[in-house]
Amino acid sequence: MAPTLRRVAAIAPLRLRVRAGQDALDRPVRWVAVSELEDPTPFLEGEELVLTTGMRLGPEDARPYISRLVARGVAGLGFGVGLGHDSVPGEFVEAADDAGLPLFEVPRETPFIAVGKAVSELLAAERYEELGNAFAAQGRLTRAALRAGGMGAVVQRLAREIHGWAVLLDEAGDVLHAAGQGAEKGAEVVRRELGRLRAPGSPASLALSAPHEHVIVQPLGEQRRVRGFFAVGTERAFSPVGHTIVNTASSLLALSLEQRRHRLAAVRRVRSAVLRLLLAGEWQAARETLEALPGARPETAFMDAGPLVVLACEPHDAEALQDALPGFTAPWGTLVVTLVPEEESGPVIEAAARGGRVGVSGPVELSGLGAGLDQAQRALGSADPVMRFPDLAGQGLLSLVDPGLLSGFATSLLAPLQEYGSRADLVESLRAYLACNGHWDAAAQRLGVHRHTLRYRMRRVAGLLGRDLDDPAVRAELWIALSASHPGGARPGSGAP
Repeated sequence: MAPTLRRVAAIAPLRLRVRAGQDALDRPVRWVAVSELEDPTPFLEGEELVLTTGMRLGPEDARPYISRLVARGVAGLGFGVGLGHDSVPGEFVEAADDAGLPLFEVPRETPFIAVGKAVSELLAAERYEELGNAFAAQGRLTRAALRAGGMGAVVQRLAREIHGWAVLLDEAGDVLHAAGQGAEKGAEVVRRELGRLRAPGSPASLALSAPHEHVIVQPLGEQRRVRGFFAVGTERAFSPVGHTIVNTASSLLALSLEQRRHRLAAVRRVRSAVLRLLLAGEWQAARETLEALPGARPETAFMDAGPLVVLACEPHDAEALQDALPGFTAPWGTLVVTLVPEEESGPVIEAAARGGRVGVSGPVELSGLGAGLDQAQRALGSADPVMRFPDLAGQGLLSLVDPGLLSGFATSLLAPLQEYGSRADLVESLRAYLACNGHWDAAAQRLGVHRHTLRYRMRRVAGLLGRDLDDPAVRAELWIALSASHPGGARPGSGAP
């Protein structure tokens, strides 16, 4: 912040005397300009302290001269005496007082250059103080980033530093952390601008201004992979030092988001390894690995809780599973799997249903986890948003068959269809035909094709398989094979993930 006229007038060695405009001495001074022109305003920017001896000015010039200075936005006028005038002419004092322009009398013994040097020193001191404050703020932000919950601490600290609000959003636009009065409203403003920041060739940041509201929005991360968005807002425009503080916080948050991403990826890999240990019967190793996860809440209770229920869903539906956990969640191939004690599974299944599609196994012991995982994946392949394996008609029988033998049977039986010119539509057509109990119109409608097209495909299927599709036993075998090969994810023992 620039020094004020009051501070300049208080410098004793200058011996300045205030003659007019005493009520406006708190105006900032950003430079000193010396001019003997009758109209110096073309060479001014505003907020200067203009110094003149008035050698070209007469009493009749007072009001026009003062009016031009006021219109240009100068901070004040210093009138040097002892050369052209023995004292400040009364007309200038009266005009300045009427216009509210501070007017100083500069004595003959005070060189104009001394006034300029004094203001320059004040400006340098103010700048040094601002930089010192900026460095101190950067230190406080850095220390906040090193605390537990660093991102939230940085957002809280920044809101205090700028006397405004700050908000951190993830890449989807959901609020991760917010602080300061107006942060909730600010988050809504930011969400409306995310489309511009996501578009190809988008700007590195956005600056939004409105009466009593100045907002900066920045994407965090690399241009090709945005990890989140960061925004701040204050009532006053940001100074260069304010921008420095905001940029420091932005860098710290971008680093924290990247570290968080790597940390979560590592935890997911560990959880996947734990699930493989459980499937292999290495229960003690799985328990020790889970307990070694840093900062994780105890999650091993499910291993001692008796029968378990396995839930499987796609990654984009997994958030509801994670939020509802009393059990254990881990990636598995292209799916996300949750293990929940049977007695606690009801609320978890209800919460998962609100998040999207989920497949649910029947109750299994820890030793039968592989079968439970297979059941959950099969149930996920149904058309219903939430399907329990015991409710999946005809599928309970498959859990009694060795998965390896069943997979081999399905592969052998369906191989002619899958190898026929890479025509996957034959397999799906057969699936629809059997699911509709051989009703041509219903199956064709399900596939979105004409019934004559479906009839042609079924004749081709019968020919490739060498089997009569009207035979109930043949239909049963084919349905079992199709169920075993349903693309619901990797089967236990298949090497996934």
